[in-house]
Parts: sequence; C-alpha cells; structure tokens
Amino acid sequence: MATVEQAQAKLTALINNLSPQARRQLARNIGQALRKSQQARIARQQNPDGTAFEPRKPQKQFGKKKGRIKRKAMFAKLRTAKHLKVRSNGNEVSVGFNGSSATIANVHQYGLKGTVNKNKGIKVQYAQRELLGFSESDMELIENLIIEQLSL
Repeated sequence: MATVEQAQAKLTALINNLSPQARRQLARNIGQALRKSQQARIARQQNPDGTAFEPRKPQKQFGKKKGRIKRKAMFAKLRTAKHLKVRSNGNEVSVGFNGSSATIANVHQYGLKGTVNKNKGIKVQYAQRELLGFSESDMELIENLIIEQLSL
C-alpha cells in the first residue's frame, strides 16, 4: 500500500513548478475530493482498508416504550460538510473535524472511552471505527488530480 509520504516524494518536484495560484487551486480541489471520498466511505460504514465498521451494541430497554427501534447508519450528521471541514493553502491540505465533532470522531477513530450521558457520567469503551484515513482509491484520486492540474 502506498503511503502519503511516497506519493508526496514522487510529486513534490512537479508541484513546486506550479504558480502559487495554481497550487492553491490544486490544494482546494484535493481537499474537496478527499472530503467527498471520506463522506462516501463513512456513509458505507467502512474503514479505510475496506472492512466494515463494528456494529452498534444493542441497547437495553429499561422502562422505555416497547416495539421496534429504527437503527440508522452511524455518523449521519458527523459526515456532513458542516462538521467535516477542509482547510487548504498552497502548501498543505487537511480534512478533519472541529470542536465537539472532533471529540466524538477522536473517540471512535481510536476506540477510546467516551461519556454517553453527561448528566449521569456513564463512560463506555467504544469500538474502533476509522472515520478518517487514506485508502488506495484516495491515493489514486490525489495523483489523478495532480496530473490533471499539471496538464493544464
């Protein structure tokens, strides 16, 4: 599997020949494409390596109404553009979360303990679900965007 460093080493010299405006445009395009790719992968409930997210644990129903509880896909709001931010300039691009969204994402990304209910202070060990990460298709996407920009 190619790493970010390997791709960066291959293309750094070519990117340095671009004008500052072209580099900013390239960074913005890469960031937007990566965000779209990450959002789609999170919607499919997959880790960057293609494995499925570990499913939610079943909830205990003490004194709550009986019946079917609809279990929707995890991270529906977290994957929106409001929470999944792109920052770029001529030299770098980052795709990530801010504020409380970052805290939630961090707990799931690394499988940490998190507070379920702030009032009761209940802590639970979450399963590791990698929300952000590079897949092979992301690396190919970045390389294609750079080649496309260089061909202009």
